[in-house]
Amino acid sequence: MNLPIRVAGTEIEFACAPGQTVLEAAESAGWSIPYSCRKGVCTSCAGGLRAGEAAVRGRGTVTGPAADILLCRAEPLGPVEIEPRRITAAQPPVRKTLTTVVYRVRRPAPRVTLLDLRFPIGRRAPFRAGQFLNVHLPGGDTRPYSLANSPRHNDAAELHVRTEPGGTFSERIVGSLRPGDTLTVETPFGEFVLDDDDRPVVLLATGTGFAPIQSIVRDQIACRRRRPMHLYWGGRTEDELYLCGLARHWAERYDWFRFTPVLSRPPAGWRGVTGWVQHAALADHPDLSAHTVYACGSEAMTTAAQETLTREGALPGDRFHADAFVPAAEVVPTPH
Repeated sequence: MNLPIRVAGTEIEFACAPGQTVLEAAESAGWSIPYSCRKGVCTSCAGGLRAGEAAVRGRGTVTGPAADILLCRAEPLGPVEIEPRRITAAQPPVRKTLTTVVYRVRRPAPRVTLLDLRFPIGRRAPFRAGQFLNVHLPGGDTRPYSLANSPRHNDAAELHVRTEPGGTFSERIVGSLRPGDTLTVETPFGEFVLDDDDRPVVLLATGTGFAPIQSIVRDQIACRRRRPMHLYWGGRTEDELYLCGLARHWAERYDWFRFTPVLSRPPAGWRGVTGWVQHAALADHPDLSAHTVYACGSEAMTTAAQETLTREGALPGDRFHADAFVPAAEVVPTPH
């Protein structure tokens, strides 16, 4: 039996089928709630449970009112009223599962691998710049990776994989991949996409958080838009900014794009910006009240950036968008 879900302070109501989470039910009904990992780790989908009861995977039964409920893990036990951070109308996602072929493997830095995948001939999977796909692993688990290619090239996928010591996919599988090997993927997922207004954009990235940023910038170039963008890409050392030359090329060629590399452990003689990306952005843009911010990278960065930029930079909270990368080993186990 379907259960009703109401959204507090609105007239929005939709049905939740048995076994669906709140996030899945919202998607099926054509509503978009921010999320990133869909595994209960990143907290992007956290919201309030104003009334009713829900079984929250890894937490047990929760009765409203309760705060910080992970809507990707919450299954209603009866009628519920929720209070998400943001909910907007959207088309229900059309996802495809495809067996892809590894076309090229590049290693621009010691712990970064760029994977170019090709879809079967004649197959395309439309997506929006900033979204991600899930790579299917043996045993049924998945790993999310942002699509770094332009949405115009939706017959392929470019993935930026950071090697995590002991990582099932990033170390054991990616380390042995060769052209011609196959990977099964499902795509697209995610809400880390540009809004439709023309406010200036501040882009924050750490490590391979550059991947969705690359897609966003390439999409703007392909569509010949001129929305102002300023990218702050941070790493401990220069080799972690593994496509720094590409970002510098964009800055030289397009007057609407600016690029600031930021190092937290700079070498002797480094003349660039040091520290954290959010502090570098705030130094250049002390008043962010007319901006929108998109941050992708470690959860520590996205959390600190949101707090810093909203508190000190007058950035409206609903104009901070994050896609946090969290190691799979930290995923909260699902009770059996």
